Amino acid sequence: MIRLKSAIPATRICNEFDRLFGDLVTGCGTFQEDKMTTPALNVWQDETTVFVEAELPGVAMENLEVLVLDNELTIKGQRRNCTEGISFLKQECVTGEFVRVIKLPIEIDAESVSAGLNNGVLKIELPKAKQVLPRSIKVQS
Repeated sequence: MIRLKSAIPATRICNEFDRLFGDLVTGCGTFQEDKMTTPALNVWQDETTVFVEAELPGVAMENLEVLVLDNELTIKGQRRNCTEGISFLKQECVTGEFVRVIKLPIEIDAESVSAGLNNGVLKIELPKAKQVLPRSIKVQS
């Protein structure tokens, strides 16, 4: 059997990586109460609608707010701590409040926005305002 006396335990390497780079990588590293991560998003559009999906595991509907004002979408929420009084060996699941503001690429019809939360994924449909939609012009001779 070969023993390497100079080998560094894997846990020490992981801890050092977390200490050095934890602040640079959103959602990774050690838990820090003063730095809440914001939800990961996917945003895309088709001819008539802008779509947003946000990953919100552990966020209940009653702790979630979606706002549209002008060309900004705001997602506010809170992940509740359901483990009061527990002494963690490792805690990577972030709890607390978060706010995510997204500048939208186009004017939105705020009255027609819809949102749903299913299996920890928030899906928002933001119909484009009628004045920014392409319209067909009949050419006359």
